[in-house]
Amino acid sequence: MVDLDPEKIRDLEGWEKNAPIPICMGGDYRALTFCCKPGYSLTFGFKCRRDEKLKELKISPEEFIKIKERFSQENDWDSDIVCFGSISYCCMRRGGCPRRDLALSMRYPDLSQEQFMKLYFKKKKELSKIILESVTDPEAKKKVAEYLELF
Repeated sequence: MVDLDPEKIRDLEGWEKNAPIPICMGGDYRALTFCCKPGYSLTFGFKCRRDEKLKELKISPEEFIKIKERFSQENDWDSDIVCFGSISYCCMRRGGCPRRDLALSMRYPDLSQEQFMKLYFKKKKELSKIILESVTDPEAKKKVAEYLELF
């Protein structure tokens, strides 16, 4: 079983226990679910570890985009309101992201904010698992095996 640093995880409604903090803050591979779309400059690009983590797992940026966009289409998460046109690229900011939260409220009008955020983190956990299960390189599979046990 992977030894998780208590300072690098959170308990979130929908994800439940051991949700990773963002990659840019030292989160583990599961946090790729909260990363932006490759190919764009970022305000805090100097802290971004997405490309480093994708390289370690031998997932190309193009494959990462395909996974996120397929998930977005399957879950009706395409949105012109959010960055990169999909809720699948949204971050985990618990304090709220005005565009993410608005897109979620429009997507789930019958749910309260608490309910749609719980659903959001549940789906982000599903996406995280899909990303890690997409790893095909034998050495990289070893790196994610313990994290897959957390699902």
